[in-house]
Amino acid sequence: MVRKLQEYFFYFLLYSVIGWLYEVFLEVVVYQWGFSNRGALFGPYCIIYGVGALILIFSLSGLQKKRIYVGKILITPVLVFIGIIIITTVVELAGSYIMEIITGNWMWDYRSYGFNFEGRIALNPSIRFGIGGMVFLYVLQPFFVKLSKKIPPKTFTAMTTTLAVLFLLDVAAFFFK
Repeated sequence: MVRKLQEYFFYFLLYSVIGWLYEVFLEVVVYQWGFSNRGALFGPYCIIYGVGALILIFSLSGLQKKRIYVGKILITPVLVFIGIIIITTVVELAGSYIMEIITGNWMWDYRSYGFNFEGRIALNPSIRFGIGGMVFLYVLQPFFVKLSKKIPPKTFTAMTTTLAVLFLLDVAAFFFK
């Protein structure tokens, strides 16, 4: 049970860092706005990506393993893609409200995008999250599961404990600044 919690925390942090890298890449390379810390905390992570990843793991892993057909056409990946879009959109919407309650604002603005709701969510990012979610569920997550299994238990415990302490210090610094 403890090992499972450590693994989920490990995945949470990995996807939070990957999300931060994605956000910084968009900001610096794609939009050429220059660098800023895209996370709410000090460290290089966007926790909404880590939370979203865990929700996707818990909610779509079962569907992902099924083989659902319409006639002779396998539609499981299409259903997973639709599920990812729905879940990530809801997570982003909820995240914007939570962030607004905690900080007075949220860190993104989709008002210039078509099919947006209050600038909090929009069709374009939702589709991008759907594509990214497919890469995450079908490529990254199987790789990270294998990677976590290869790390010796004592090393994994020391690593995740150290990361948890650093993360909690970052969270405390955020709330007590």
